[in-house]
Amino acid sequence: MNKVSQNSAPIYEALKKYRELRIVSFDVPGHKQGSGNPMLKEFLGADCMSVDVNSMKMLDNLCHPSSVIRDAEILAAEAFGADHAFLMVGGTSSSVQAMVMSVCKPGDKIIMPRNVHRSAINALIVGGVTPVYLNPGVDQRLGIPLGMSIADIRQAIKDYPDAKAIIVNNPTYYGICSDLKSIVKLAHEAGMKVLVDEAHGTHFYFGDNMPVTAMAAGADMAAVSMHKTGGSLTQSSFLLTGPAMNPEYVRQIINLTQTTSGSYLLMSSLDISRMNLALNGKQIFDKVQEISEYARKEINNIGGYYAFSKEIINGDTVYDFDITKLSIHTREMGLAGVEVYDILRDNYGIQIEFGDVGNILAIISVGDRLLDIERLIAALSEIKRLYQKDPAGMFDHEYIEPDVVVSPTEAFYGKKHQVPIEESENLVSGEFVMCYPPGIPILAPGERISRDSLDYIAFAKEKGSLLTGTEDMNIEKINVLEGK
Repeated sequence: MNKVSQNSAPIYEALKKYRELRIVSFDVPGHKQGSGNPMLKEFLGADCMSVDVNSMKMLDNLCHPSSVIRDAEILAAEAFGADHAFLMVGGTSSSVQAMVMSVCKPGDKIIMPRNVHRSAINALIVGGVTPVYLNPGVDQRLGIPLGMSIADIRQAIKDYPDAKAIIVNNPTYYGICSDLKSIVKLAHEAGMKVLVDEAHGTHFYFGDNMPVTAMAAGADMAAVSMHKTGGSLTQSSFLLTGPAMNPEYVRQIINLTQTTSGSYLLMSSLDISRMNLALNGKQIFDKVQEISEYARKEINNIGGYYAFSKEIINGDTVYDFDITKLSIHTREMGLAGVEVYDILRDNYGIQIEFGDVGNILAIISVGDRLLDIERLIAALSEIKRLYQKDPAGMFDHEYIEPDVVVSPTEAFYGKKHQVPIEESENLVSGEFVMCYPPGIPILAPGERISRDSLDYIAFAKEKGSLLTGTEDMNIEKINVLEGK
């Protein structure tokens, strides 16, 4: 194996050599460098189609890498300060599932905040793992879930000493970070692993003055969405492991569900983006932080909005804050976040990440320009002038404390029947209900359906949120468990 350095991109370089050889293809994919699908070739471009290829000797194999993919893994591990890194082509959802399945077997317990992404609960269902949910803190003004309290984690470890691991969000969708170093210390003292959903934390590894990363804190595994803030193609991700994990066992777990036909478009985008951030990340994220802080200041000067930042740090449930997250509270202006989200897209041609019942989130990352930030600020100012109203009667909180009756696995595979959702109060949900994005369940399988959750769902529908998760595509009916 050749010695590789951060200013190289082994997969990208191998693909360029492959293209130069002008090899005649009698393997898959069937489009044959685009000649079999002219419309797709015209849409994506000949260069793109020419490297949408299958595994072969000179390009290595994602399931069992031994050359250029292996080199790319080594470089990624070095760049992220990990013991090992895996290229993931099934999104960070597959990374989260691989983390859970690497440390838990059917019947095991895992400690986790309830405001996790759907992918974490899916991992429990697939793996037959039982959650020990911790309620995150809640900011009463903003109505959003916060991080995990150290006192709650200490108590959960005491109450469930047989739990195998703790899952931590670092950061949350809103930019909030828990005290990751203290969590790792407590967990490791109890013989538990720490798994970190770092979907929104790629930039932590490359910028200055950022919250601590999972690997620097000593976590055992981290799922990192390179495509979210690192510049790679959608659905590409890294799974990072620390020294306590056996990487070859983790690879076996990954290979249970990940495709055997890894996309070289996705893998090369990870390779190139890693090189870019390793070489230029400090300057890139200095600029990202600068324009984020500028936007925050200007939006707060408009009035009515509250673009929150490090002032909400409390040393526990908000241990740190990611200032690149432009999280903006809208409810005091009489507008739900999802209403502002829709107005920005429909009336101003601006697409932000999401809007919930009281907040919006604009992702600021490697590709943003100051000119676009100015356009967002001007649009928000005009929205306030045109649409501001009395906030009385608005739904005022994002997080609803769950009443877990049975495990997600038992509920998902249990005997169910369908009822109108407005008639489901006090029954036990057999499926998910969530707004997407962000994909954090309002209801998960096995939870009792409360009046609060039904009011949230009704409010989200009324305001135009995209609700997903139920078998009924109209979200008018819900599957509930029989006899519960």
